[in-house]
Amino acid sequence: MTASVIAIFVAPVKHGEQIAVEAVQLKRGKGIVGDRFFGLRKSRLGLNLSLIECEAVEEFNQSNRLSIPLNATRRNLITYGIDLNGLIGKTFMIGKVLCYGVELCEPCKVMARQFPRIPLSQDEIIHAFMRRGGIRAAVLTDGQVKLGDTITMR
Repeated sequence: MTASVIAIFVAPVKHGEQIAVEAVQLKRGKGIVGDRFFGLRKSRLGLNLSLIECEAVEEFNQSNRLSIPLNATRRNLITYGIDLNGLIGKTFMIGKVLCYGVELCEPCKVMARQFPRIPLSQDEIIHAFMRRGGIRAAVLTDGQVKLGDTITMR
């Protein structure tokens, strides 16, 4: 199975709606052009690009008999077929863009607060996504990432 990008989301403004797009332009050290975090947080490497496994969202939905959309997690790239936690401390390619796995992107109240109305508390949502909330990555080269791009170890 080839690991790939199956959905891409950006939010032009803080706490704004995550908008699905077919491709994004990534800039080294700045993140996604047009996203709310583009160019911010320069003092902390890797806070401008977030990824989560589609499988984590599917597992959450199945376990809770829900159908939250992929953009509810507030992550930029939704992947399929890869253990993202295994990319921490490693370089990898998303299409032709070189990235570095910086840290787990653990769930927080901001993410939980943005979920559609469901019969779970914010704490229950956070608990369900602990160690399954995806990762933050540093963008090491400029380039475009599009739907279907493969994710490979470097």
